[in-house]
Amino acid sequence: MLRTTLLMLAAMSLIPAGDLAAKLLTGQGTATPAFVAWSRFALGALMVWPFVPKGALALLRDWRIWFRALLIAGGISSIQVALKHAPIADVFAAFFVGPIVSFVLSALFLGEKVTAARAALLGLGFAGVLLVVRPGLGGDPALLWAVLAGVFYGAYLTASRWLADLGHPRQLILTQLVVGAIVLAPAGLRDLPQPDLATGTLVLASAGLSMLGNLLLVMAYGRAPAARLAPLVYVQLVAATGLGWLAFGDLPDPLAWGGLALVAGAGLASALLRR
Repeated sequence: MLRTTLLMLAAMSLIPAGDLAAKLLTGQGTATPAFVAWSRFALGALMVWPFVPKGALALLRDWRIWFRALLIAGGISSIQVALKHAPIADVFAAFFVGPIVSFVLSALFLGEKVTAARAALLGLGFAGVLLVVRPGLGGDPALLWAVLAGVFYGAYLTASRWLADLGHPRQLILTQLVVGAIVLAPAGLRDLPQPDLATGTLVLASAGLSMLGNLLLVMAYGRAPAARLAPLVYVQLVAATGLGWLAFGDLPDPLAWGGLALVAGAGLASALLRR
């Protein structure tokens, strides 16, 4: 279990690190969110391809695979816009509306059991998201893009449960990367940045760290039950806050700190209920 926990902790640190590289690209005007989103899918597909069992591309004949991939493409594209304008910790907190969306959609369309305790905890988590975003009350409007990313991601999580039996997890990862690269190519290739070493390094870091984090996540979930690992997902909030402080000196304001605590606390309690 120790090795699995270390895999999970590494994954939850690498994913925000990839988003930090993306923020450095878009925040400085070096690259557009559209290019960063496309390059993440295109380079990620090339990086993960050697590790994927044969037959993955045959799954693209199923429209449901495209639907699932379009959801994650929308999520990645939206969060890149949010990262360009808002602190990374706030973006991640707003993005965690995703589990709430997934909970509702899974109950409606997959028939998953709804308990009053878990519904109350997810409501508490949503209150935390509102404390961070504060729509119409002085919050950063860019965080609405992070909320939209969370909505896409929540729908993607539900679709992933729906289609989990269609193929190996690495095959499903490759299909979403390939589809994302295809559908985002027109916007991404239109906004190619000026090539130089610093830009190339950040582009590779954005794609590579994100891909490696998600690959380690899949490996961890293959070793232990999801309910046992779910609380560690909220390590992303800690990593995002630390990276934002180290890179930009950004720290959440008091209300956002409260929102972060509610999101993480409600998420941890909800995960523990399933154990």
